[in-house]
Amino acid sequence: MSKLFAPLRLGSLELPNRIIIGPMCQYSAENGAASDWHMMHLGSLSLSSAGLLIVEATAVTPEGRITPGDLGLYSEETEAALGRVVRAIRKYSPIPLAIQLAHAGRKADSEAPWDGGQQIKSDDPRHWIAVGPSAIPHGAHEDAPKALDAAGLAGVKQAFVDAALRAERLGFDGVELHAAHGYLLHQFLSPISNQRDDAYGGSLENRMRFPLEVFDAVRKAYPANRPLWIRISATDWVEGGWDLESSIAFAKALKARGCDAIHVSSGGVSPKQQIKLGPNYQVGFATAIKQATGMTTIAVGLITEPEQAEAIIANGEADAVCLARGMLYDPRWPWHAAAKLGVSLPAPKQYWRSNPREHATLFKDAKVGQR
Repeated sequence: MSKLFAPLRLGSLELPNRIIIGPMCQYSAENGAASDWHMMHLGSLSLSSAGLLIVEATAVTPEGRITPGDLGLYSEETEAALGRVVRAIRKYSPIPLAIQLAHAGRKADSEAPWDGGQQIKSDDPRHWIAVGPSAIPHGAHEDAPKALDAAGLAGVKQAFVDAALRAERLGFDGVELHAAHGYLLHQFLSPISNQRDDAYGGSLENRMRFPLEVFDAVRKAYPANRPLWIRISATDWVEGGWDLESSIAFAKALKARGCDAIHVSSGGVSPKQQIKLGPNYQVGFATAIKQATGMTTIAVGLITEPEQAEAIIANGEADAVCLARGMLYDPRWPWHAAAKLGVSLPAPKQYWRSNPREHATLFKDAKVGQR
């Protein structure tokens, strides 16, 4: 029996298998609102038979967007637009749906990657002032963000809560908080970006304080019967930055607060990072956190082959694997993995006749609307 295709529980949510589609920014929203692109993109991925689909990093405030094209969930308009996409997915797919809630912090106010990804110039009408834990820019050539004061911290915290409640109204099965890749919650964790001299800076305990307060506030407001988890960068890949030891301490604090899982990535807080790329290059971080805490862990990082993913689960290195760019390249990756591993899995009846003759038993009824 394949371990990759065994069920997995995230809190009260049961996933049919351990393949997770990671949150991938599309930079294609209109004033924060999901567009027809999201309907096509997420609709396609929802038919993949993966165990969970996580919607891209979704800003909790307009100023928390990375780019002007980022998806948001901070108003009636953005809620209604995303609701249209969710309803279409629910009509045709049984896939569990989660959403990643995020705030870009000092990495906000940027161009889309295909436009260079640089900070938007101050004389551009699309420009806004970014915020962060400290008035330290991400890049040496960039304008410094505004350091958040007490009112600003309270406002961001409430924005995460409000967005989680909007997600609950839309019927999302779970919420992931984004504390990775150099965005605001990660910025508070890392001594590279957080040089505050108050209760939110300095010691490890102080730097963890605001991300933990955000988690606590969301967990208190978000329904107890729906899972809440977090994505972290296990290391900054910079000497003197956030590291695995700190990540384990953070994970233990999250576990004590009822965090249902930890999604382990790395990097993003500094242009000076020195990432050692290769297959499974981040899986070891997930394994170390899993062994130290016993938390349900999601591994990510150049996991591309079915046998590779199967081995990660079978060997106990992580509880689930997350694919992102690999799913963009091959939106039917779970089908191909199932065929290689000799597994039958639910798929839309409209596609049943697509299976190769040598895999005649690959598909079964997806049972839309049964959840």
